[in-house]
Amino acid sequence: MGNVRPTYIKRVAIELVEKYPDRFTDDFEHNKTIVSELTDVSSIVMRNRITGYATRYRKREQL
Repeated sequence: MGNVRPTYIKRVAIELVEKYPDRFTDDFEHNKTIVSELTDVSSIVMRNRITGYATRYRKREQL
């Protein structure tokens, strides 16, 4: 079973990937730095959840 993520995490991740499609890749570590640059999220856990969903969204988008 997969993780159920709150709507606000999904919304922010999808907005970032659609607004900056050339900056996101399939690599979590790379995306983590990009999310830190583009957002003002102060919580590390929140940043990682947004990054994780953005990475999965990007992988699924390529299929």
